[in-house]
Amino acid sequence: MPAPRPALDALNAFAPRQSRLSHVSLFGLDLVSGTTAAVIHDLLHTTGRRRVAFLNAHCGNVMARDATYADALATADMILPDGIGIELAARFCGARFAENLNGTDFTPALLKAAAAKGLGVYLLGARPGVAEAAARQLCLSIPGLRIVGTRDGYDGMADEDAVIAAINAARPDILITALGVPMQDVWLARNAHRLDARITMGVGALLDFLAGRVRRAPALVRRARAEWAWRLACEPRRMARRYLAGNVTFLARAAAHAVGRVDGYGLRRRVMDIASAGAAVALLAPVALVLAAAIRIESGGPVLFRQTRIGRNGKPFTMYKFRSMYADAEQRRAALLATSDREGICFKSRNDPRVTRVGRLLRRLSLDELPQLLNILRGDMSIVGPRPALPEEVAAYPDRALGRLAVNPGLTGIWQVSGRAEIGFDRMVDMDLAYADARSTLLDLVIMAMTFRAVVGGRGAY
Repeated sequence: MPAPRPALDALNAFAPRQSRLSHVSLFGLDLVSGTTAAVIHDLLHTTGRRRVAFLNAHCGNVMARDATYADALATADMILPDGIGIELAARFCGARFAENLNGTDFTPALLKAAAAKGLGVYLLGARPGVAEAAARQLCLSIPGLRIVGTRDGYDGMADEDAVIAAINAARPDILITALGVPMQDVWLARNAHRLDARITMGVGALLDFLAGRVRRAPALVRRARAEWAWRLACEPRRMARRYLAGNVTFLARAAAHAVGRVDGYGLRRRVMDIASAGAAVALLAPVALVLAAAIRIESGGPVLFRQTRIGRNGKPFTMYKFRSMYADAEQRRAALLATSDREGICFKSRNDPRVTRVGRLLRRLSLDELPQLLNILRGDMSIVGPRPALPEEVAAYPDRALGRLAVNPGLTGIWQVSGRAEIGFDRMVDMDLAYADARSTLLDLVIMAMTFRAVVGGRGAY
């Protein structure tokens, strides 16, 4: 006879009956915007049964072509934002989520809180033996966790009535399903009225991660929001369609959704910035990981170079680049100022001894600029605009050159596609002021198209 489960209704007797979490509306769905701690508190202290779903870029693509899955999401009691794709979609619309609540990190945190209350958990899904292995790992990592039952998602799902009877007989408070998208959410929606567990949720590949069947990305990759690139590298044949074509498709859909909600050049430009930068991050993340490894192997030290630059209206910000110089480059800069190959305020040298071998290749192909996609996503920069200047350069500007600061600095611009460092300071200012006066969506698109030719040609890149 199964052990009695704690009475969650008693736990919730004095709790608020309705959720107080904030939400962000995307694709007709209300997604939760809250911290992990706040969402867990809401789940465990708000009365009634709760069916929880996660929405990531892949889910968004499946939802667009599967009406049954879309309905399962629309009727869920709580939808949590999962991954950088959903974060970008929110930013397209001028919103932000408080936290990335992906199932792989959120669920163990929920189970830790559940263990503290003595709640029972049932694991359903994955290949035979995986749920049992995941249960053992969870019990080792979360002292006091009560796993009241497990069942695989293959032969174990053959008789739906038997599955539901077995789950209810174990009397779990929380049911975790790992049946994949869209099956897990469709199955939970179809059987919500038959399941006694108060909290039900689908968690995708979590059980495979816990069981050691699929390896999670290192913490550094996860912090860079590139876990999808790690999974693509580990399982290229299975994941290529989802992550390469799928990510771009989702971002295009998200951009179209956002454009329908905004008007005006400034808002259209911001949507284009985020859509372009987001798509580039999605496509180039594997390349970025290879470049990061090459930088570390050749010269050690940090992969990213951080430097204060001056943005729109004179506001300073931290700009990111792949480090193309030796770690002591800034200390050696003053001694090299007299060797500049460029007229005017800005220092440039064709044979700068501070540049590493990998750095010369990065500069030749403009790959050192890739991390500035993060600056664009943050709003510090745009895809198109004047290049951001150093504080000491701005301090030496003549009054006329200060007009460069009237617009967001850019990753590319008229100066970059016209010869970059071969163009003197005064002519660069002329170009940037002309752009600030004439900027439009069409002009931005033309400059973006010309950038590819400039990068391949390599003129002025050193």
